[in-house]
Amino acid sequence: MINGLLDLSVWQLVVAALILTHITIASVTIFLHRHQAHRALDLHPVVSHFFRFWLWLTTGMRTIEWVAVHRKHHVKCETEEDPHSPQVLGIRKVLWQGAELYGVEADKPETMEKYGKGTPNDWIERNLYARWQNYGLGVMFLIDIALFGVAGITIWAVQMIWIPFWAAGVINGIGHFWGYRNYECKDASRNIAPWGIIIGGEELHNNHHTYPTSAKLSSKWWEFDIGWLYIRLLQAVKLAKVNTVPPKPIINPAKPVVDMDTLGAVLTNRFQVMASYCKNVLMPVLREEVSKANASSHELLIRAKKLVVREESLLNDSAKQKLESALSVSQKLKIAYSYKQKLEEIWNRRGVSQEKLLTALQEWCKQAEAAGIQYLEDFAQSLKGYTRSAV
Repeated sequence: MINGLLDLSVWQLVVAALILTHITIASVTIFLHRHQAHRALDLHPVVSHFFRFWLWLTTGMRTIEWVAVHRKHHVKCETEEDPHSPQVLGIRKVLWQGAELYGVEADKPETMEKYGKGTPNDWIERNLYARWQNYGLGVMFLIDIALFGVAGITIWAVQMIWIPFWAAGVINGIGHFWGYRNYECKDASRNIAPWGIIIGGEELHNNHHTYPTSAKLSSKWWEFDIGWLYIRLLQAVKLAKVNTVPPKPIINPAKPVVDMDTLGAVLTNRFQVMASYCKNVLMPVLREEVSKANASSHELLIRAKKLVVREESLLNDSAKQKLESALSVSQKLKIAYSYKQKLEEIWNRRGVSQEKLLTALQEWCKQAEAAGIQYLEDFAQSLKGYTRSAV
């Protein structure tokens, strides 16, 4: 039967291929990534095993290998030990050889031992998925031929390259090289697109690296994570339980002082706090300074727009020089930027008691209110309203 059991038209074959590959994407993002690697949700055993079986058919990946490599990526992100950082290895290598980089790291017993803990090691894992790791691909080939006929060869080939390109290449490559950032976390992760559909929500990579244990990858109201939609549907029928989502800042404008509740809320929501500082203090100050700058200073300030908000550890020597030049021509911007650094220092302190951190935050607010910059004063006032209790 040249057209297979289903005897589909060309367009129906295209739709079938997209559905099959999308199931694989959903299996990676829901099962491997959010459930197994980060424990952001729990899955019913039936759902969990369906994903394992489907990934055996369509990728030949073992759960422990994917999870261990991904966990190491988070721990060693953007360093020489990162299995697939485009900042270290170059975007071309990671984009086009991402699957090979995964394979190299997966062959390291020490990586599996250290980062693969808690992954399935039951009878079927040992005697089928691990022992006959690549046989599932052959089973999928026969299924595609039976269902789609000769066209099944093409559909199977698409299935085989889908994850190596989109997950190993695009997410690990472009997701650390190009796109926008909601949050200035310590690595170079970026959101490739605000609508996570093609790669199951993994497009929102900066959001994920900021809150890696969150089952939900979307953050802004205008972002969409289709993987989260599927999780919510599974949750509705009692097949999934969400463990963690990103914190949402609660602000009580009537709260007059910085207390322990404020400190806890600020530390919990520090990424949103810093994003708010950049939006409501640094950007308005920069716009004002640009509007009144002379010709020689104007270009320096314009070029500093992205630099003043960027995580300082991600700036190279050239970027640091440009930033310093811009700050040297604007005392107001320099003050606003220094308060950004001082605020970051508070939550980056190690081995400091809560009482000392509280004193430091109170002093920061007091000094910010007296700095003579209205935007900074308003922000310090709003910071007092942060709370962990619903208003």
